[in-house]
Amino acid sequence: MQERLLLIDDDVRLGAMLAQYLGEAGYAVTCAHTGQAGMTQARQSGWSLVILDLMLPDADGLDLCRQLRSGPTADIPILMLTARGDATDRIIGLEMGADDYLPKPFEPRELRARIKAILRRGLCDPQRLPPLRFGRLEIDREAREARVDGVVRDMTGYQFDLLAAMAEHAGRVLSREQLLDLVKGESLEAFDRSIDVHISRLRAAIEDDPKKPRRILTLRGAGYVFARHQDGEDMA
Repeated sequence: MQERLLLIDDDVRLGAMLAQYLGEAGYAVTCAHTGQAGMTQARQSGWSLVILDLMLPDADGLDLCRQLRSGPTADIPILMLTARGDATDRIIGLEMGADDYLPKPFEPRELRARIKAILRRGLCDPQRLPPLRFGRLEIDREAREARVDGVVRDMTGYQFDLLAAMAEHAGRVLSREQLLDLVKGESLEAFDRSIDVHISRLRAAIEDDPKKPRRILTLRGAGYVFARHQDGEDMA
């Protein structure tokens, strides 16, 4: 299947040249010349990679990178371009989740090589677990972090395992025995005695109001259920 690339760059001439060059290499390239147009395009499904210029007429590229790293676009690889020579921009961009960085001016062959390398990394890592997202809550199973509104919430390793297990079975009622089967690493007997405490601490970490939970719900006499729809998500 042909790889689809989204180029967000206000340089129309450069965009046309790269679209032709990469097109001849077998890629399908779509150009967007403003940040707003780029984000609109990015939210459409099917992109293999976003090539993002940091200097745009209507938006800061670093802000766009941050936006791309949330919501439905979070898993799209990003290659950043810039004419600015400040290493700080490169470091910030990579910390925000960009996969690579190429300063302008550059040779088209180098851009093509970097694109191939990024896409190859994705193909070579089929076991990578994508983040789980429920409204404002993001559960990053690779980094073993839970974030609400992008802020990491404190919890123990066992509590993260418990949260991830429930999230992977969102919408299903899980008894304590089922949770014990899903969560590994701690003595099951010890865990069983403290499972309600773990749930309480998880609620304190991720709920807006732990006394009125909307993410981890209790079904008296049955167990717990992790809400599939949270923070006003569309239930259709």
